[in-house]
Amino acid sequence: MTQSFKDIIAWQKAHQFVLFVYRMTNKFPAHERFGLCSQFRRAAVSISANIVEGYKKIGKADKLRLMNIAQGSLEECRYYILLSKDLNYITENDYNQLTWSIEEASKTLNAYCKSIATRKFED
Repeated sequence: MTQSFKDIIAWQKAHQFVLFVYRMTNKFPAHERFGLCSQFRRAAVSISANIVEGYKKIGKADKLRLMNIAQGSLEECRYYILLSKDLNYITENDYNQLTWSIEEASKTLNAYCKSIATRKFED
């Protein structure tokens, strides 16, 4: 049993992704500060934040709803990674690193969702 949301591997991977997104978006052009940069950061933070919120929910349905929101934000970030590359805001190397990081977050989040779905809860 976990003692804190910080013990959840899915959160750890998502948090690392957020930190990486912040580092990468610092390089974006100034005119994107309130555009793509802001949207990308919000979506990335939403992944981790929804995992944290779901962690404290008691019912399985509530937990899974928040994990699904996190999954949606994760998919949104996949698009922002591609868009950032296509706009030449990030290098090919940055693109590959962001893609690897989001894949790690996605795999662990999906595994966490499966574990919640199969666990017994007091609903």
